[in-house]
Amino acid sequence: MKKVELIFVPTPGAGHLAPTVEFVKRLIHHDDRILVTILSIEWHSSGFADAYTESLATLQPDRIQVIQVSRVDPPPLHLWTLAPEAFIYALIQSYIPHVRNAVTNILSMKSTSDSTRVAGLVLDLFCSPMVDVATELGLSSYIYLTSNASFFGLVLYLQALHRQISSEFEYPNPDNPNKDLGHLIPGFANPVPSCVLPSFMFNKHGSYTAFVKIAERFKDAKGIVINTFEELETYALSCFVNGQNPPIYPVGPVIHLDSLPHPELDQLQRDRIMKWLDNQPESSVVFLCFGSHGCHGPPQVKEIALGLEQSGQRFLWSLHMPETPLNDAAGAVHYKNPEEMLPEGFLERIQERGMICRWAPQVDVLGHKAVGGFVSHCGWNSILESLWHGVPIVTWPIYAEQQLNAYMMKEVGLAVELRLDYRGGTSDIVKAEEIEEGVRQVMDAGSKVRKKVKEMAEMARKAVMNGGSSFNSIGRFIEDMLANT
Repeated sequence: MKKVELIFVPTPGAGHLAPTVEFVKRLIHHDDRILVTILSIEWHSSGFADAYTESLATLQPDRIQVIQVSRVDPPPLHLWTLAPEAFIYALIQSYIPHVRNAVTNILSMKSTSDSTRVAGLVLDLFCSPMVDVATELGLSSYIYLTSNASFFGLVLYLQALHRQISSEFEYPNPDNPNKDLGHLIPGFANPVPSCVLPSFMFNKHGSYTAFVKIAERFKDAKGIVINTFEELETYALSCFVNGQNPPIYPVGPVIHLDSLPHPELDQLQRDRIMKWLDNQPESSVVFLCFGSHGCHGPPQVKEIALGLEQSGQRFLWSLHMPETPLNDAAGAVHYKNPEEMLPEGFLERIQERGMICRWAPQVDVLGHKAVGGFVSHCGWNSILESLWHGVPIVTWPIYAEQQLNAYMMKEVGLAVELRLDYRGGTSDIVKAEEIEEGVRQVMDAGSKVRKKVKEMAEMARKAVMNGGSSFNSIGRFIEDMLANT
C-alpha cells in the first residue's frame, strides 16, 4: 500500500500549534496511508512552545516527524506592539526560503522511494503566502484554519471590500452607535457591528495591509480545512458551498483533551486545584481564565474580585500576573503576587468559597463535574473545549478575533453576554456589577443557554465519531487530497 506524506507548517504560538498537532493525530488515525512532517518555526523561546515541542517526541515516530526549520532574525520587536499581524506576516516572509529548502530536501529524499510520495502542504492561516512554495514545487496546498467558519466569512468579506475601499476601517463612534449599520459578512445571518470586528481591521500600522495579503492567498489553495463542525455552524458553512470558494472541510472540534504542558504549572499545583474542585458541589463553580496572554491591571482585578464576591458563587480564578511593570499613581509597579492586586481583605472574606491560581489545567478544569460556568476571553480553542464539556461561557474577549467569536456565540445562543466589544490594552473597565450579573446568569441551572450548550456538547462528540459529520469530512479531505496528488 503506497504511503502519502503531508507537510504541515503551523504558525508559532499555542493557539495554532496545538490544534495543528491534534489534527495531524486525527488524520493518521483515520488513514494508515498518511505520513506527516511538521516544519516547526519559531521567533522566540516560549516556555509553552518548548514544552509542547518536546512532548511531540512521544508521538508515533514512524508516522510523524518534526523538523526544526533554521531560525531567522525576527522583525523589530516594536512592530509586534504596533501591529502584531504585520509582525507575523514579516516573520513568515523571512521563513519562506528556509521552508522551501526544507520541502525541497524532503522531496529529494522521497524521489528515490517507490512507497511514499508527498501529497502537499497544509499551511496555517498566517502561512498562506507559502502557497507559492507548493506551486513552485508542483505540490497542492491546503489552508488549515484553526479558527471558525465565521472567521472564514470575514476573510472573504475583507477581500471583496478591499477591492472597493482599500484602506483600514474606522473605529465606530461610541457617542453615535446608530450610525453603524453593520457589515454583511458571509456566514452571519445578521449584520455584524463594527465594534466586534478584529482589531487588525482598524490598525493603521500595517496589520490591516498584512492581513489583506494573507486573505488573498486563500483562493489559491486546493481546500480549506476548518476547526469547526457542521452542527455548530450550519448556516455559515452553507454559505460557502457555492462553487466560488475552494472546497471546505469542517473537521472539528479538534482539541487537545489533555491539558497542555506549561512550565508554570507543576504537578503539585495541578493536584491542589483538582483536589479543591473535588470538594465542591456539582456545577457550582464558575471558572475564570483569559488565555495564555490575557491579564488585567489592578483596577480591573479589583472589579473582578468584587463582582465574584457579590455574586455569592464559588469560583476558580486563573489570575495571570502582568509580565511588565504597570504605571499607576506611584509610578511603575511590578506586581509579583496576586494578593498585591486584590481588594484589601478579599481573601479573608471569601475563605474556602473561591480559589485563585496563576495557571490552571484548563481542559481538566472544564471537564470537572464541579464546574458550571466559564468566564472566557473567547479564544476559539477555549470555546471548543467548553462546548465539548457542556460548560456555558460568559463572553469577555480581549484580543485577536475574540470579539467576533464572542459575537458569533451570542448570535447562536450558546453564550451569556458580558461584553462583546472589550479590547485589551485600553482604559475600558468592566464593572463589578456587570461581572456579578454575568456570573449569576451563567450559573442559572435552568437557563436556555445552559440547556443549549449541553445539547451542543452531545453533537460535538457525535461529529468526531465514526460516521459523524467531521469524521466523514476528514475522509472526504483525504480522498480529495489523494485525487489531487
